[in-house]
Amino acid sequence: HAVSVLEGVSNESEEKELGSNEKSNKQVHGATETGKKLQNSVAGLLSRFLPTIEAFFVVNASATDAVDSSSGVEEHNDLQRLVGGQQLIDFVVANKVLINAILRSSPSLLDKGLRAMVRIPRCRPFLDFDVKRQWFRSQVRRLRQHANRRHGSLRLNIRRQVVFEDAFNALMMRDADEMRGRLHITFDREEGVDAGGLSREFFAILAKEMFNPNYALFTSTEDGCTFQPNPHSSINQNHLTYFKFVGRIVGKAVADGFLLDAHFTRSLYKHMLGMKPTYHDMQAIDPDYYKNLKMILEYNLEDIGLELTFSTEVHSFGKISTIDLIPNGRNIKVTEDTKEKYVSLVCQHRMTDAIKEQIKAYLDGFYELVKPDLISIFTAKELELLISGMPDIDIHDLKKNTDYQGYRASDKQMGWFWNIMFSLSKSEKAAFLQFTTGSSKVPLNGFAELQGMRGIQKFSIHKVGGGAEGALMSAHTCFNSLDLPVYPTEEIMREKLLMAIKEGAGGFLFS
Repeated sequence: HAVSVLEGVSNESEEKELGSNEKSNKQVHGATETGKKLQNSVAGLLSRFLPTIEAFFVVNASATDAVDSSSGVEEHNDLQRLVGGQQLIDFVVANKVLINAILRSSPSLLDKGLRAMVRIPRCRPFLDFDVKRQWFRSQVRRLRQHANRRHGSLRLNIRRQVVFEDAFNALMMRDADEMRGRLHITFDREEGVDAGGLSREFFAILAKEMFNPNYALFTSTEDGCTFQPNPHSSINQNHLTYFKFVGRIVGKAVADGFLLDAHFTRSLYKHMLGMKPTYHDMQAIDPDYYKNLKMILEYNLEDIGLELTFSTEVHSFGKISTIDLIPNGRNIKVTEDTKEKYVSLVCQHRMTDAIKEQIKAYLDGFYELVKPDLISIFTAKELELLISGMPDIDIHDLKKNTDYQGYRASDKQMGWFWNIMFSLSKSEKAAFLQFTTGSSKVPLNGFAELQGMRGIQKFSIHKVGGGAEGALMSAHTCFNSLDLPVYPTEEIMREKLLMAIKEGAGGFLFS
């Protein structure tokens, strides 16, 4: 019964999010009141169940022998070493909804009575993403507070024209503990006090520059949307040092809660999690090559006229060379019995062996800021969400989470404003978000969790004087706010908004 009640809360929440804007205020208010009553009753249920569940975990998750762990999160991979290992897993599977509800109510339990949920790898898939993320943030917050006490803030003065190089020179001189300090960015010869907005812009610029072809660090996949290390990056003499720097930047962004417009291949996310990529991960990197591998597995080699050996060809700067996948592989034929091994090895070469130095350097930098035992609770898909945030900008969600100062939501100017916002292209919406918040990415749980100078700070529109046609709108990225003059027509407002997001995108002049 408790689980059904909890699932009811979850479903109701989703329905409210997906509900149309045509719902009346009365309906929404009624749903909210019902939701609050239901959540209060659930809270009472949780308090009744908690002592029993906590005792169950303490008994069944106890190790039968001493476990030596030097890391902050000890892992029990062998269920046989636990008093009631399989019984524990069966309980977690059957009561996933209840356990996640308890952990949302009392997150500290993941460090106490329910710590088995993160320590035991087979329990982790049953934790919801928001619960994992909340635990992760609490862990990195402790490390950051410790670093702040020892080293103070991490202050950088950066020239906008050479952000990547200036950041590289400044940060590679710092040790990992110094890197964990609170970041304060100043752009050379620009006015702007960093209360979060400048740091967001700093990471946004770095996320673009790390994929700059001039550095030869990454190559894009067929769809052009995701990136993996370039096997020929050695053309850049300092490529491994740069990979370590990029790893540090991604680690710093993740640890501090900044989103990066940086999407890597699924295989690289798996490497970050200590997981081995599979041949299915090749599909996103090279769809045609993946189809060929799938054909090898599904059809008889003789029927499709293929004669293969345990080797692969590598194209590098106009030259073709043969690489053995096993000792003397070029002279060993692939048979029906060994073709699965061949596909596994050729994928391992493409996604791991050919870029192992680059991956190692990148992970060395990333793990300095985010330890493997902390990140390992996530799946590859969840890690992408943690790094890059939600990919789509939902204007309905932005409108729902907007505060007004001087204006009212019913004013005709606000009607014009939202008409314009809904009509913008995807890139224009991203540019608008960049202009007003310093980042083109949406927080993981939508605009309700938009971060500002004082923690969560909703987007706000401020009415300012000067209704002349020439008046320009301005933004304060540290406060996620837009100063909007009273324009005489919707057409003029559109013209000024497009001018602002285009002209204001290259410099930090408004905050």
